[in-house]
Amino acid sequence: MDQDSYLRPGRFIESDDPAIVAFAHAAAGGRRGRDAATALYYAVRDGIRYSPYRNFGRPESYSAKACLDQKLGFCVPKAALLAACARTVDLPARVGFADVRNHLSTPRLTELNGGDVFYWHAYTELLLEDGWVKATPAFDLALCERFGVKPLEFDGRSDSVFHPFDARNRRHMEYVNDRGPFADVPFDAIVATLGETSPRLLTDEPLSHNPVM
Repeated sequence: MDQDSYLRPGRFIESDDPAIVAFAHAAAGGRRGRDAATALYYAVRDGIRYSPYRNFGRPESYSAKACLDQKLGFCVPKAALLAACARTVDLPARVGFADVRNHLSTPRLTELNGGDVFYWHAYTELLLEDGWVKATPAFDLALCERFGVKPLEFDGRSDSVFHPFDARNRRHMEYVNDRGPFADVPFDAIVATLGETSPRLLTDEPLSHNPVM
């Protein structure tokens, strides 16, 4: 796929939305390249509260614009928002996906998900000086401190992906299947998978619960 596809707006990566443009430029503060990418990462990580309790069957649940408007989202819209912000400041960006086993998932979330393997976990890939670098802005700092999980840092040089162990050396996140990168959120494919593995996430049932891991 040509690099231009990682700079253009998408259905879910709405990098031409005025609110996203304003948010990105304010966060970047005139920085370019790796410095801009790092600033954008922390703006999305901590400026948007993480919540997995959404209706995963609704397209708006995956939208970067809706994520910014609500200041709330799970891994997919937060990754989409970081990609949108990067494209706004002329950094090629895409969204990547993997299936992960969350060893610290709460019983309630595990029940709703139908198990401890969470399909189509999202992160952002940014094209910087040395090539594509992964950044995972999902868990905000306040949530990490609340649950004793190591917050993910990002320097624009090394991949920032979930730790296998938490701050108390408990098993945390295990990557079990790499689904690769996409120019935009593959909504239809995600919903098709969840329809088979986690149908309760495609209803409004999760919306009545507080955001926890």
